[in-house]
Amino acid sequence: MKVSAFSKTYGKRTVLSLPELELSEGMITAVIGPNGSGKSTFARILAGIEYADDRKPVIADINVGYLPQKSFPFRMSTEKNILQNGNDPARAKELMKALGIDDLAKQSAKKLSGGETARMALCRILMRRYDLLILDEPTTAMDMESTLAAEKLIRETCGGQGCAVLLITHSISQARRISDRVLVMNRGELAEQGDSGTVLNDPKQEQTRRFLDFYGL
Repeated sequence: MKVSAFSKTYGKRTVLSLPELELSEGMITAVIGPNGSGKSTFARILAGIEYADDRKPVIADINVGYLPQKSFPFRMSTEKNILQNGNDPARAKELMKALGIDDLAKQSAKKLSGGETARMALCRILMRRYDLLILDEPTTAMDMESTLAAEKLIRETCGGQGCAVLLITHSISQARRISDRVLVMNRGELAEQGDSGTVLNDPKQEQTRRFLDFYGL
């Protein structure tokens, strides 16, 4: 699926200026880059939460799922929170079991820890099928085991449903583990893109190399 070239400015400051991009069905594209490089703004514009400067959609009218960086629970049980995005109890139980929160199904979601809330929110967004699934730092609050379980579930969802996944992540290791392609952003621009193995192991741009070197890779 094609993402049109667009820009985003706040006042006189341009925070994003991106060329036309292609997101492939059945593939996970990781978006990495320094803090403030525009990754989350990019996600929100793709999801239709914010507008580009020309206020035109940057992607075709497709079914888009969006999980924002900050997860939130409704004032109801964990299971009922998840069922808000699809009335399929069997699917909800399957997802909760996969992420290890099935024993918290009847507990008030307001009592969940940060990591448990993140797992609940991921279960909730995965209750539906999408053409494009946008995940903004979905595992930040999770421990190692939960993160690996979440990555496995994201990978299975991408392959099983054939949807395109856009994964915003601060973790180079996570991008290496589960992404097929990588977009590197810097100061609101696309610094580099390509196959994840190529970009992460042999980047062409010096600024990408410095960024990866900073994180010890």
